[in-house]
Amino acid sequence: MADSGQGEGLTHLDEMGRARMVDVGHKPPTARTARASARVRMKASTWALMREGALAKGDALAVARLAGIMAAKETPRLIPLCHSVPLSSVEVHIEEEADADDERVRVRIEATARTVAQTGVEMEALTAAAVAALALYDMGKAHDRAMVIEEIALEEKTGGVRGDYRRQR
Repeated sequence: MADSGQGEGLTHLDEMGRARMVDVGHKPPTARTARASARVRMKASTWALMREGALAKGDALAVARLAGIMAAKETPRLIPLCHSVPLSSVEVHIEEEADADDERVRVRIEATARTVAQTGVEMEALTAAAVAALALYDMGKAHDRAMVIEEIALEEKTGGVRGDYRRQR
């Protein structure tokens, strides 16, 4: 079953319109996975330095992967109404996309988060992808301040009452 992303109203507001954390206590824990992506557009020369681990700040790809994993673990501290979920795993992959030219490349970051919990891990995957992109920017900004972080998106999620979701392109 595909989830359209449209819920039954605003679940994070109470009857008075005040923000609240949704009660998931009645829901059974189930296996859930979410995969999110982010893209960073940069100079081809910046990407070459990152791939080679030759930036002045060090290994940008390793730092970005670790930053994404750490960010996923901190999601409920960053997003006010997010539940804490026990993460089973978080993976962050970084690779160049095929639409590169001689001067600029687009680097794709993909983050996958897994849990067995009463609520999903979409926010953890999105946070991991976004922070990994920010870490790449931070690591490479001395060489390329014109980098652009773009298109942070939930690619897919599995599990939960609303079923599976896959982003349509």
